[in-house]
Amino acid sequence: MIWLWLIIATIILFFGLVVFRGAPYVPSRKMYIRQALSELYPLTAEDVLVDIGSGDGIVLREAAKIGARAIGYEINPLLVFISRFLSRRHSKVSIHLTDFWIAKLPDDTTVIYVFSVARDIPKIINKVQSETNRLNRPIHLISYASKLDDKKVVKKVGAYYLYTFYPLQLNKAQV
Repeated sequence: MIWLWLIIATIILFFGLVVFRGAPYVPSRKMYIRQALSELYPLTAEDVLVDIGSGDGIVLREAAKIGARAIGYEINPLLVFISRFLSRRHSKVSIHLTDFWIAKLPDDTTVIYVFSVARDIPKIINKVQSETNRLNRPIHLISYASKLDDKKVVKKVGAYYLYTFYPLQLNKAQV
C-alpha cells in the first residue's frame, strides 16, 4: 500500500511542480494540430519544429508524419518517458528532458509550437526574439490559445495564432 501512495505522490509532484515553470499538461487533439500544421503554417520536410512543453509528443509525431524534424522540450520526466515511448517509431522525433528557458534552440529551427499561460507570454516573446537574433533569421511561432501581447498576428486558424519573429538587425524587425 505504501508503494501506491509513493507512486501517486510522485505523479502529483511531477505534474504539480511543472506548473510553476510553465503551462500545465493539456492533451492536444490531432485534428486541430493537423489543421494548424497545414492551414496556419504549412509545415514541410524542410522544417524543424520545436515544441516547448511537448507533453505526450502528439505535436511532434504529427509534424514528423509530414516529414519535418520535430524536437520536444519537456520538464516533466514522466511525460518525457511517455512521449519517447509513443514516438519510438518516428525517427525524426526527439524529446529532451530540459527546461526551454535555459536551452538554446537548434540552429536549423524554423517553427516553434507553444501552449502557454498568460504569465509566461512576455518570457516567451523575449526568449524567441533572443533566439531569432542569435540565429539571425526569421522564426515562426505557433501559439495555441494564447495571443502574444504587442505582436502582430500573421494568421489565425481556430484557437491557433501564427507569428513571425525577425532578427532585430533586419529592416523588418518587430518589437
